[in-house]
Amino acid sequence: MPTASHPAIRRLKRQGIEPSIHGNKLWKSSCLLIDYLKKNPPQHCNSVIDVGCGWGIGGIWCAKYLGADVTSMDADPDVFPFLHATAEVNGVRTRELVSRFEKLSTKQLSQFDMLIAADICFWDELVKPVTNMVNRAVKAGVKHILIADPERSPFFEIAERCADKHCAEVIEWSTRGSIEASGAIMVLENA
Repeated sequence: MPTASHPAIRRLKRQGIEPSIHGNKLWKSSCLLIDYLKKNPPQHCNSVIDVGCGWGIGGIWCAKYLGADVTSMDADPDVFPFLHATAEVNGVRTRELVSRFEKLSTKQLSQFDMLIAADICFWDELVKPVTNMVNRAVKAGVKHILIADPERSPFFEIAERCADKHCAEVIEWSTRGSIEASGAIMVLENA
């Protein structure tokens, strides 16, 4: 996971590329998601969408270690140079998609076995579009939906709505080692 001091990342910053919607670094909730997936590998993960991907480490990990075909989606096109640099460091590629949560259709979502997201619930205004996206993903037949967060209140509101409607569960999670992180993961298994 390259940090801001990695030569490839520094090179991009020197070029003046700067993401605008919080895609300015690797967020620790991605580590929660990766650790969870390492310990609980999903049965169906041939195709993965990493929504609100930022630098895309969650999707990149799925491509590298689960052999998944990954689409990395973010509303900010300026995150993709950072994602490509991170993917290159890891020897994988992902497909990029510039879109907002509310624009992601049921038809588009039907192409994926798994939807992952980390640190996407940072504003109250995101509760409705993220919840509706999860509803469309369930309707589309996405088998696994995982959203990791450092336990902000909008995340819990989304998780509560998804628990009521789809029996999602919230799991407390933490990592130790080179990157320490703690938070929660909303896990929705759509059987």
